[in-house]
Amino acid sequence: MQNGNNFEIEEHAQTYYIQTFGCQMNERDTEILAGMLEQLSYSPSASIEKADIILINTCCIREKAESKALSQIGELKKFKNNNPHLIIGVCGCMAQQEEKAKEIMRSLPYVDFILGTHNIHELPDVVKKIWAEKQNYVLVWDQEKEIIENLPYKNKFSYKALVNITYGCNNFCTYCIVPYVRGRERSRQSEYILKEIRDMVNDGVVEIMLLGQNVNSYGKDFTEIEYDFSDLISDINEIEGLKRIRYMTSHPRDFNLKLIKTIAKCEKVCQHFHLPVQAGSDKILAKMNRGYTQETYLKLVDNIRKFNPNATITTDIIVGFPGETDEDFLETLNLVKKVKFDSAYTFVYSPRKGTPAANFPDQIPLAIKKERLQTLNQIINEHSREKSEQYLNKVYEVLVEGHSKNNDQMLSGRTESAKNVIFSGDDELIGKIVPVLITEAQTWILKGELQ
Repeated sequence: MQNGNNFEIEEHAQTYYIQTFGCQMNERDTEILAGMLEQLSYSPSASIEKADIILINTCCIREKAESKALSQIGELKKFKNNNPHLIIGVCGCMAQQEEKAKEIMRSLPYVDFILGTHNIHELPDVVKKIWAEKQNYVLVWDQEKEIIENLPYKNKFSYKALVNITYGCNNFCTYCIVPYVRGRERSRQSEYILKEIRDMVNDGVVEIMLLGQNVNSYGKDFTEIEYDFSDLISDINEIEGLKRIRYMTSHPRDFNLKLIKTIAKCEKVCQHFHLPVQAGSDKILAKMNRGYTQETYLKLVDNIRKFNPNATITTDIIVGFPGETDEDFLETLNLVKKVKFDSAYTFVYSPRKGTPAANFPDQIPLAIKKERLQTLNQIINEHSREKSEQYLNKVYEVLVEGHSKNNDQMLSGRTESAKNVIFSGDDELIGKIVPVLITEAQTWILKGELQ
């Protein structure tokens, strides 16, 4: 655990349990929450039932994630009945919504506190107040303020780590609630990012994932210096001992030629480009407020492959956006066929309250959305299988991440291009980068032999 600000530590040790919903940004918030709790003398609990403090780190980007979080919070009442000293907190994106926070405190009175996305640094203070005053708290700033640096954290893994480089988002895609719950875009000063990564590398980390709602716009809010995402990854690339640099998420609108060339010359930056296209129809892209056309997206892909010929390209696609006609959907299929993505995360459009698209006319019936999703996935799966077969009979460096989810007798890891590989090996290889010969290619995974 890296220590930042020092908090008063109680003499007795209790346990905590944090359940996380949502994206990597929430995962990183959880690591910071865990770091602060451990400085308050809490230690991890093996199970939620035995914890002295339970935090539910919520997501509201999709309705399913929000429903799961609310269901989990509802289940905590029985734990509170069995242990009246249990502290229950709700944080994350769902907690940032004022109406939702009020609803939770009204309908679930056993929740002790709510922390908004801008307030997680206040966790130590609110826990101490609950110890002393035994009352509920709602701490939700309605607007973002300055970035709080030097917070403690506890990384989930010893060999790879998440690192925030920006907070918030300025894009305001019409289907997305992120700018409303994460605030406007703010970039961290590079000195803090570089120090954090050096500290992690000194602790054994070999791969870092740079996080931001749009990493490509890093530095645009700086007023006194010109320093962008290309400059940042160039500096990170010079950190001795670091082996791999990943980043998420990129916005195609801000992925420029300078960045493409910088990635090509930085040997530690992984040749995996995740570029959410969302749709192939220019009409739908405009309604989504994405800021690019199919033509400009395809030009971007061409430049990536020109300067990074070994790159893998993955994407996100939404089907059934309001007003999407059969012709619009065919444009998405045409784009997919032209790019031949290595893989894609595909979704049916789900209205989120508080976003403009939720009130758009011409909402698409669910049956049509599901039919389109099935058609899209069939094409993407064919391309994924073709791309996987190109790895056969070649040796790749694989970062071993643990046991395979489907076969605990096998190890699982990722190539530099983010391909999932499973193979036989000893547990001592976990966290190390090893050569693996690919012997079998499936749609989603590769199988191999340790060399």
